Amino acid sequence: MGNQITQWNVAHSLEKRQLLIAINCLAALSIFFFGYDQGMMGGVNNAKNYIDLMGFGYVDEATGAPVVTDSLLQGGIVSVYYLGTLVGALAGGWIGDRVGRIKTIAFGAAWGVLGAALQCSAQNHTWMIFARLINGFGTGVLNAIVPVWATETAEHTSRGQFIAIEFTLNIFGVVVAYWLEFGLSYIDNGASPFRWRFPIGFQIIPLLVLFAAAWWFPESPRWLVKVGRDEEARFILRRLRGSEGEDAVLAEAEFLDIQNVSELEKSTSHSNSYFAMLFGLGSGKLHMARRVQLVVWLQIMQEWVGIAGVTVYAPTIFRIAGFDTQKSQWISGLNNVFYMFATLICVFTLDRIGRRNTLYWGAIVQGIAMFLGGGFSRVALDATASHDSGKASSYGAAAASMIFIFTSTFGATWLTVPWLYPAEIFPLAVRAKGNAWGVVGWSIGNGWLTLLCPVMFSHIGEKTLYIFGISNAITLPMVWALYPESNQRTLEEMDLLFAADTPWNWDAERNFALLKEQNPDLIQAARHGHGVSVNLEDGLVKRTRPTADVFDVKGETAQEQVEGESDVPASKVAEA
Repeated sequence: MGNQITQWNVAHSLEKRQLLIAINCLAALSIFFFGYDQGMMGGVNNAKNYIDLMGFGYVDEATGAPVVTDSLLQGGIVSVYYLGTLVGALAGGWIGDRVGRIKTIAFGAAWGVLGAALQCSAQNHTWMIFARLINGFGTGVLNAIVPVWATETAEHTSRGQFIAIEFTLNIFGVVVAYWLEFGLSYIDNGASPFRWRFPIGFQIIPLLVLFAAAWWFPESPRWLVKVGRDEEARFILRRLRGSEGEDAVLAEAEFLDIQNVSELEKSTSHSNSYFAMLFGLGSGKLHMARRVQLVVWLQIMQEWVGIAGVTVYAPTIFRIAGFDTQKSQWISGLNNVFYMFATLICVFTLDRIGRRNTLYWGAIVQGIAMFLGGGFSRVALDATASHDSGKASSYGAAAASMIFIFTSTFGATWLTVPWLYPAEIFPLAVRAKGNAWGVVGWSIGNGWLTLLCPVMFSHIGEKTLYIFGISNAITLPMVWALYPESNQRTLEEMDLLFAADTPWNWDAERNFALLKEQNPDLIQAARHGHGVSVNLEDGLVKRTRPTADVFDVKGETAQEQVEGESDVPASKVAEA
């Protein structure tokens, strides 16, 4: 009961919407840190003292522009952070299932504090590399577990909206980082160590608050049931959903559903490992490995469409376009303000036009903006070389506008979908680990690109934007051929959508349409809460009684079947 939960836990004093808002505020603090940490290195890379201390270049005394002599070292310092997030994400999913979501959040925050402190006090590039690795590990733990904790406590109807809104807070962190570092660049003409050490140390503040506040918040009811603490889970659910009237009935029904889910997970735990998910061991018609590959590559391409380069190296891009160092910093900060407000568009459009259409229009506009941005930058550079200041200024402004258009479009489209898709296409039984795989893809994409970005900008300059434009073009056939639409489909329908034996989207849709045509009541059952699963033993698609909104990773139902169930051979569906 509630007396098993510490007296200072906010679940005792807050209920329903107030408690959900409090939980989302704590999650938002972690998301803010995530965004701040991403945006921070853009300004740090331009600090004279930092450049000299790390030994990868110098600052031109005449222009004040950084000159990079070892682009591999510069990129390595930035990208090693993402190796840490990759390992941290896998560790966060594993630890979170064993000690709980709250303790894992505190663990990730503690690692983040340690990494930030070491970065802030770094004396050479070796020190900095190891500090960023540690800091990245803490970030990866938080990225893997905080969204899981937030969605496991939120109501089903509010999950999608929260995912979209949370990225506004993420970009707000990027905005704070940029403007803080822009202001500090005026201290001692930008030569002071304070210019880069303080922004790194500043992230310790939200991390300490996160670490201290986490202990006051309720644990995930799902995890509590998983470890046998049923009465605590029941109490927290009643506080989240309501303890009177119909609210209490719904809370009890949800509790019983979670108990059923827990039994499914315990009976199939041998198939829930990362290794089994990656190679699809025991997943049969659910094709878990295919889903893992989809979320990993979607996150990798999210970075390669250009945002990883723009976020960290925006000042470099604007300098290539012909702006001086100070103006490049100012425009970069303004660009991120536009970026932040553009993320709100997705809140209103994502559920209306779907995931695929959102990615389509985003990739088209982003690709055009990257190609034009590269072209305008080239003309501006040529005009500068020929001392035509009027032409250089005009085309430089045009190049900057293309970066603004790219960033705003990305915020409205590609920013959110690659983080939302993993939460939609994985069964609840493996949702935490599925989300971790998404973070792995994000880490690979970011690390890979931030390592190469300084090398590309150093050797091919504005042509780097053409590579981003090509990447946007590649995503169009990729999404069209491989990514089924998840919008307005239940979790039960997701399992049917991925039952086809080929990876092609048209096969998935054709199978789904055939199943709907032959058994229209089957789809209605899913929409009304009945279970739908693919049974590997007999190859039948079954409709079962309404219980938990989840399937075990083998694709077998653990629910009692109703009289008059609908059985359709899965092989027949796959033939379509």
